[in-house]
Amino acid sequence: MSKAVEEQLAYLRKGCVELIQEDELRAKIARSLRDKKPLTVKVGFDPTAPDIHLGHTVLLRKMRHFQDLGHDVIFLIGDFTGLIGDPSGRSATRPAMTHEEILKNAETYKAQIYKILSREKTIIDFNSRWLGKLTSFEIIHLTSMYTVARLLERDDFTKRLKEGIPISVHEILYPLMQAYDSVALRADVELGGTDQKFNLLVGREIQREFKQEPQVVMTVPLLEGLDGVEKMSKSLGNYVGITEPAKEIFGKIMSISDPLMYRYYELLTDVPLSQVETWKQEAKEGRVNPRDLKAGLAKSIISDFWGKKEAGEAAEEFDRIHKHKEIPADIDQNIIEISAADTIRIKDIVTLLVEKAKVSSRGEAKRLIQQGGVNLDGQRVDDINLKVDLAKQPEHIIKIGKRKFYKTKKKKD
Repeated sequence: MSKAVEEQLAYLRKGCVELIQEDELRAKIARSLRDKKPLTVKVGFDPTAPDIHLGHTVLLRKMRHFQDLGHDVIFLIGDFTGLIGDPSGRSATRPAMTHEEILKNAETYKAQIYKILSREKTIIDFNSRWLGKLTSFEIIHLTSMYTVARLLERDDFTKRLKEGIPISVHEILYPLMQAYDSVALRADVELGGTDQKFNLLVGREIQREFKQEPQVVMTVPLLEGLDGVEKMSKSLGNYVGITEPAKEIFGKIMSISDPLMYRYYELLTDVPLSQVETWKQEAKEGRVNPRDLKAGLAKSIISDFWGKKEAGEAAEEFDRIHKHKEIPADIDQNIIEISAADTIRIKDIVTLLVEKAKVSSRGEAKRLIQQGGVNLDGQRVDDINLKVDLAKQPEHIIKIGKRKFYKTKKKKD
């Protein structure tokens, strides 16, 4: 590790919300440099869903920063704690998952994280390795180290109590089990989102009870989704999955607001904050086009997950469709075959959308048309009763929303 203490601290602070305590981290880094022994950095992930989205990568990028400085980063898969379910930010008890479901999701995590983390430097562990071996006596001893009153201080528990929403006993155990992970790994640092602060601080207290030096707690922001309001979440539909096609990612990033673009630059790239601030000022003065900055952001993100070649192709495809008003180069992958029987049966745009363009229902098709989201052969469709004659010409181009294109083609008899 060649960087001096203050250089490491400056590098690690970028995108960090809280650092508890900074003087402790400074001392740990100094000792690490002196003894030539890397810090043990722990980050826990309960694999309760199979896909990783950009919101998760904020934390993964901070893990990579520690790796860049030569420290040992442990990607801890909560195959035991996942059975409990982290109550952080929850207004109700999480539904239980089976161990098989958790392990299946864990495998997908392992396949995805190396798009950001170093495969050679990442240590993967499972907390069932020690939590599954705790005896009843050891669990009771662990629970004696923290009071119920302090556990109930957490905001989500307090809110649920006030609203009369039940809290299960196993949920109260979750922070203690996560804290014991830090004991088992002798963690020097634990990272987590801002919603994890309570759990991370419990880890400091339990380490003290086990006569260990308490871990430093570092929290990173919760990334806003594409709407710029709610936390990025698959359930809210405002997410960008890192395994989505490059062209889909590009289109989603280009749809975000300008203020959110700068936020994404800060949390999802290694562009210095000073440069981001310069771009803000230049955009305000009209010296740079925010659209170009957004395209640069999209290419940077795609390069991380798909490579520079795919990023360039996605940018070209976006310009072809949106700047030059052309159809996608890969539209032949979305062919709708029209038989002779189809030309007789399908006489209106709504039926065409439902039967051939994968629109879920007639009601949804009408909604899309009324919102201006459907084009037929380059013309916007405004009439939900529009008649179509599929036999009149050999091909038609259907555009739904901003990025979905279909081409009808007469089926050979």
